[in-house]
Amino acid sequence: MTTELLAGWNVSPFTHDGITHDVYRRGDGPGVILIPEIPGATPAVIALGERLVAAGFHVVLPSIIGTPGRPPSGGYLAGSALRMCVSREFAAFARRADRPIAGFLRALARDVHAQRGGPGVGVIGMCFSGGFALATAADASVLAPVVSQPAVPPAIGAGRSATGLSPTEEAAVRRRAGDGLCALGLRFTDDRSVPAERFAAFERLLGEGWRAFEIDSSPGNADGIPANAHSVLTDASATVQGHPTHRANELVVEFLRERLAG
Repeated sequence: MTTELLAGWNVSPFTHDGITHDVYRRGDGPGVILIPEIPGATPAVIALGERLVAAGFHVVLPSIIGTPGRPPSGGYLAGSALRMCVSREFAAFARRADRPIAGFLRALARDVHAQRGGPGVGVIGMCFSGGFALATAADASVLAPVVSQPAVPPAIGAGRSATGLSPTEEAAVRRRAGDGLCALGLRFTDDRSVPAERFAAFERLLGEGWRAFEIDSSPGNADGIPANAHSVLTDASATVQGHPTHRANELVVEFLRERLAG
């Protein structure tokens, strides 16, 4: 099911290892995979995709959860979260095992790279999909992972400093970081679902390849950002000049251009 928001996008199914999802594509230039946040490819996620298209990228939006174009609501959020928790595709966070959806996204990255050419592709993950952006970087086709408010696994106990990657993925990312891989991380400072310990773990993994942009959401901050702020790139002020979330969007475009220029 689509809405007029996706009328200008081409859609076709993509299959890997028994998993099939519709994939929406639009634009010219280097390939960038935009993984939706919960509950799915909402109007705000699609608007982010359109901004990336306007910035000169070929945007690939896999509909791995939810209904494309459907606005968020309490029930929709809960239903999408439940599906993610029980689905075989997304399982294994607690066991730090390889997840089928990560393999699907790496295969999609290879496919996009083969079609678009250039040195590689970018991948943007947000919220539950934040860590997936870095998991795709276990594959050599991914040169520009953007890890925005990575909220999985839950920030409880040891989970506060967990990367969400399997040991195999961590080893591959660490090896690639030694060869020059960089990743951009985004978070609000008071976001309880994305604690500072998690960003510190990414820094230990990537070393100098980790670039973090953290937006002050502490009480009394200069921009009036609430303490419960979470979605950096799809924030309501993301298109407001001078707002920190607008700057975050600019940094993503700059990072993608830097890494994917061929």
